[in-house]
Order: sequence, then structure tokens, then C-alpha cells
Amino acid sequence: MKCIVVYDSVYGNTKQVAEAIADQIKADGNEIALVSLRENTKPVLNGDIMFLGSPTRVFKMTPAAKNFVKGLKTQGWKDQPIVMFDTMMGVPEDMAERSMDKWAVKGAAPKLRDLAKSEGLNAQNAVLHIGVTGLKGPLTVTGKEEARQFAQQTMASLKK
Repeated sequence: MKCIVVYDSVYGNTKQVAEAIADQIKADGNEIALVSLRENTKPVLNGDIMFLGSPTRVFKMTPAAKNFVKGLKTQGWKDQPIVMFDTMMGVPEDMAERSMDKWAVKGAAPKLRDLAKSEGLNAQNAVLHIGVTGLKGPLTVTGKEEARQFAQQTMASLKK
């Protein structure tokens, strides 16, 4: 499968998560393209699956990520699955063991997902939140590993 990991990053934390996702997808034998919205504002995207990430800025996605989602349908991304991820300050270290109710609506990823769905895109329900330990980071100690596991599990579920 050809996978595209697209991300916006302000302090480099979301970039690190995108790279961890891309590394895992490639390690599992898939073709991968890694695209930064800061470096390539209008990328041409051909693939089977997309992972899209944004840092959470005041509980929202970045304008670049928002604009990117709004243009996806015109690039032929109506039916391919799109999986959202974000980075945000204040995510509990033991998030996997806690109820996600309180965190599910605060990050950029669920807002990106909902925007994509409103645009008629095939956004997947599951999203990934990775915590940063301060305003500018770094990622939590387990952040990159969580990203790899999420990518592996998501790819396995989408191949079924």
C-alpha cells in the first residue's frame, strides 16, 4: 500500500510523531511519502491511505491543516481512508488507561476528523493524541512508541 503522512508542525513535535508513524509504516513493508505543510503548501497526493496531523493550538488545528482538509476532495481523496493525529500539551501520561471523554474533544485531531467528514471525506473515527510536556515540548517519553503502535494497528485494521 502507498501511504502518505501529512503534517503541520510549529515546534517540531508533530513532525516527530509524523516521522514515527512513517517509519513504522515503512518498516511494515508499505510505500511511504512524508509531507510537511510548512514546506509544501499544495502537495500532489497519490496514495491509498493518509495520516494527517496538526499540533493543537488553543484547542484547535492549525490554519494550514484546516485549509489542507478543505482542499482534499478536489485532489481525489473522497474515498480513501484518512486518519488524524495531533500533539497537545497536558495529555496525561497514562492516557491509554484513562477515559478519553475529556480529551477526545480538546485536540486538533477530532476537529480535523469532523471537518473532513463534513467535507464528505472518509475520515476514520479513531484519532491519535500524543502529549508534549511543555508549551514547546518535548514529546512525552512514550510519544514516539505510541505513534508507532497506533500506525501499526491502524494499518492492520485498514487492510482487512
